[in-house]
Amino acid sequence: MTHELEGRLVVALDLDLDGATDKTGLMDRCARALGLPGWFGRNRDALADHTVWPEGAVERGLLIVVDGRLPYATARPEEWATAREVFAEAVRRTPSLAVALTLGGSSQPRADLPG
Repeated sequence: MTHELEGRLVVALDLDLDGATDKTGLMDRCARALGLPGWFGRNRDALADHTVWPEGAVERGLLIVVDGRLPYATARPEEWATAREVFAEAVRRTPSLAVALTLGGSSQPRADLPG
């Protein structure tokens, strides 16, 4: 999805973590959602490196919308804390990047909550 924001073209990508249970699952979802190249190292340092992001992301802007994080964050709090640090580092390195966390943390409705 592409949006214009303050005169910039911004590409928005959905990173759905629903069902990810470990670092491998997280990296697989990142690779798939961001269309990362086959040589992507599937590690945190590589994820923070803007050279692996989709073509034009640095010049045009990139918004990564993280959805479904709550089960992963609850099951693997230390890994999730590290993932948040990686996203924050990537944003610090590249001002045209933004990462947003959706409210609720999961795309799947919970049976114990109404609606």
